[in-house]
Amino acid sequence: MGTEYRSPQVLGQFDAGASRLAALLVGHGPRPAPSSRLASRAPRRRPLPGLAGHGTERRHLALVLVAMLSGCISTGIRDDLTLVRELAHASELPDVARPVDDEPHDDVAAILARPIDADAAVRVAMLNNRELRASLRELGIARARVLGAGLLPNPLFDVELNPERQTGVEVRVEWDIAGLLLAPIRADAASADLDVARYEVAGLVIETGFEVRSAYFEVQAADEMLAVAERALDACAAARDAARALASAGNVPAMDLAAREAAYEEERVHVAEAELHALVARELLQRRLGLHGEETAWTTAGPLPVEAVERTDLDGLERRAVDASLELRVLQSRMVAAARRAGLARLEGMLPEVLVDVHALIGDPVAGDSFAVGGGIGVRLPIFDRGDGLVAEHEHALDAAFERYLGLAVDVRSEAREARARVESSGARVRHYGSVVLPARQRVLDEVLLQYDAMQVSVFDLLDAVRERQRTERDAIETRREHRVSLARLDALLAGHRVHDESGASRMSGGE
Repeated sequence: MGTEYRSPQVLGQFDAGASRLAALLVGHGPRPAPSSRLASRAPRRRPLPGLAGHGTERRHLALVLVAMLSGCISTGIRDDLTLVRELAHASELPDVARPVDDEPHDDVAAILARPIDADAAVRVAMLNNRELRASLRELGIARARVLGAGLLPNPLFDVELNPERQTGVEVRVEWDIAGLLLAPIRADAASADLDVARYEVAGLVIETGFEVRSAYFEVQAADEMLAVAERALDACAAARDAARALASAGNVPAMDLAAREAAYEEERVHVAEAELHALVARELLQRRLGLHGEETAWTTAGPLPVEAVERTDLDGLERRAVDASLELRVLQSRMVAAARRAGLARLEGMLPEVLVDVHALIGDPVAGDSFAVGGGIGVRLPIFDRGDGLVAEHEHALDAAFERYLGLAVDVRSEAREARARVESSGARVRHYGSVVLPARQRVLDEVLLQYDAMQVSVFDLLDAVRERQRTERDAIETRREHRVSLARLDALLAGHRVHDESGASRMSGGE
């Protein structure tokens, strides 16, 4: 069920590191002195003589560490975009590392110049969907936070004229040594949040692809439904005209004529509804593709495919869905982030705040020296506040994420079974409509036509048979749309993200 997670081991690594670092600082460093000006307003320490010139190696080490830490983390997101594309199995993503451009992508016009299929529509959305592009750019926010977490603390420069000592000028530089040791650990904790952002954006790429496919199939189905509704309107118009002709000859009662005219007017309403549905479906796809103006004149590649797809790759579906789940990886990364922050908080609670300063006194009339350099160290001991509350906060966040992880694994397995059932059921119904139901309705229509030619039934019976045939066509179209959406939903699940067909759910609940 994915990567096994043991929080005690993760937290234990930080406990051991904290003990070693605390021993290094307290056991081998200078003897603790009163706190410096960063910690409190305690009286100033006298400069320690003989320290001038002996901090060269330490300064060189600090400069090397600064260079290493600043060079390890880049502010660019090209590597993140490459990883997201690989995680989402996307063939192409926009290069959002460049400045924002309000013009469509260069390839969009070439794609829309020809009738587009579902794959072409997805490609347009990957390049042109502004919400997706914005989410890709937000990877830079997560990366910038990692960079910020790993930066070293800034030194404090303090210059005083005529200080309380008998000197003309005092110059002081203070720096937090503990921040130097904790910076890489903070960056490591923040890097788990960058992993979360990558997985979430990769899931959004998969979800966007599914939504585009679902909207495209809806456009195809709506166009076919409109064509069927128009043919049904023609049949009702023919029945109405026939009833008027027979009524004028006195061969049908006025009640039959009124019924045929009412049926025609009702069918006109149905056609208007079908036209609106086709327009709404097309505009929904327009928004998914990010198109406006002349770009909206695209055409589809044709109606929905008639044949059902036989999936032969459904063995081990639950295990594959769990292994591929990006949502589970998000929770794994959240657990890692919580564990690292708990360990960091525990380490910060154990380490004293160590402030090292170098100061120079210029113009001492008492000692007769014009220039003296010294140093000092201030330690704030973690006696009362050891960060226990913050540690507990992150540990509880870790436990909550673990609970959600276990629950989500159950949900993913259930969704895999549901997706398989939807694909198999819709495929079987598509095949049944194509091989049994529609041919049966056509045979009924043919028999009624023969009886009409033999003057055994009226023209109204013939038109009623035509309308029943068209109702079956509408049901078959909706089943083919459902089958294509179910296939796309299964593919998205195996790619790593759960998705849902809102339009299909509304139909099943009686929305239409």
